[in-house]
Amino acid sequence: MNAVEIEEAISTLAEQPFEADEFPFAFLEAFGNKATTIKRLRSGTSNKSDIGGILQTGNIHIKVCDEGKVPETIRALRDSPATRNARNRVKFILATDGITLEAEDLVSDLPPIACEYAAFPEHFGFFLPLAGITTVRQIRESAFDIKATGRLNRLYVELLKDNPEWGAADRRHEMNHFMARLIFCFFAEDTDIFLEAGLFT
Repeated sequence: MNAVEIEEAISTLAEQPFEADEFPFAFLEAFGNKATTIKRLRSGTSNKSDIGGILQTGNIHIKVCDEGKVPETIRALRDSPATRNARNRVKFILATDGITLEAEDLVSDLPPIACEYAAFPEHFGFFLPLAGITTVRQIRESAFDIKATGRLNRLYVELLKDNPEWGAADRRHEMNHFMARLIFCFFAEDTDIFLEAGLFT
């Protein structure tokens, strides 16, 4: 999965009703984990957690907790012998109660995340190493650009769905030109180039 697909999957997950039992698996799926990997974690054969969470070796230790217990749960994850076991190579810890979410990167000096559950997709760049995408500062800081790219891609697909003739080879240049004009107008409105607020909208 690429960064745009991951952002879309994470945003979809955050928009759905929170299901405590399913969240760890849905979260890992959003980062491209295969069905067989999820099945092994679900059955417990590859889950190394010692505190009732989900620990995927080489990646993350996740625990869903009762409402209001996120701070102590993140501490329990950090102090867990399974997290500290070098053979498990845990890079991230994540705790959520479906209202708030906290996460830490244990192998870098990135500051931890503490946010409302619904806002965690805004931090998806923090977790890109879970998908094997080595993040550099520019990628983490361009999360908004990646999100916008995903939204524009969906608009493009919808436009072609309703107007299939626009996808023909002889019309593709026109379609791309139209999308470029939209991007310019979105940018112009956001940066107050247009003289009136909300003019394009």
